[in-house]
Amino acid sequence: MTVAEMKPEIQLGERIAEGKTKVLYAVPDAELWPDGQLVYMVHKDAITAGDGAKRDVLVDKGELSCRTTSAVYQLLESLGIPTHYVATADARTMVVRQVDMIPIEWVARRIATGSYVRRTGVIEGTRFEDLMLEMFLKDDAKHDPLITREEAIENELCTDVEVDAALELTAAIFAILERAWDAQGIQLVDLKVEFGRTPQGLLLADVIDNDSWRLWPHGKRELMLDKQVYRDLPEATESALAGIRDRYVEVAERVERFYTQDVGEQVPA
Repeated sequence: MTVAEMKPEIQLGERIAEGKTKVLYAVPDAELWPDGQLVYMVHKDAITAGDGAKRDVLVDKGELSCRTTSAVYQLLESLGIPTHYVATADARTMVVRQVDMIPIEWVARRIATGSYVRRTGVIEGTRFEDLMLEMFLKDDAKHDPLITREEAIENELCTDVEVDAALELTAAIFAILERAWDAQGIQLVDLKVEFGRTPQGLLLADVIDNDSWRLWPHGKRELMLDKQVYRDLPEATESALAGIRDRYVEVAERVERFYTQDVGEQVPA
């Protein structure tokens, strides 16, 4: 469903939760959304780094995040990836299925950079022919530490079956998006995703926007289009933030071209 097919104004219900970059609200109109427990996800204009220690307002970031996530989720859904996405309600609001979020970030890496290089000593730019898959506990106070599947299961964050399913989906999602970006001459360096559980199984949840990945045009780090530019800023001046916004606009526009590309076959059920 597109924005044009929606009612001109939406009525937000009770606030359910709020994070650094989005707010969740109940969907009060059962007639408009008759297919179960749904929530509105409203994207904010906040851009953060360092587990929220660094924070600024990026003009229109909420709209750009909504555009990017909506286009990515629509592509993934069309290729068989189960997601919580239902529709785009307005310029910064999505309708999503309510899920029980697993407090883990699932990370896929094609190129070694950032924290992985600092943590392991692997040479910057090393390419992993087989994806490097990792799991991180979502806990800002602990700076999102790396965890093993055994720790995740022992601490009852998820089951053994859920770990296998999430890792398999993470690899499939990365493969689809890597092909899509490669068609535009851009290297998808790494990607972080999250999953929520439902009675029917896991769904890709939360967002995939320009905060979720690293993108290197022509494989060149110095041309990066993603949030790492903000992380690296010594000072968030008005002109610097404008430059970051330009990158977010470019990424949103590029993601919306994915449907015109051949990005691969549907993922087997």
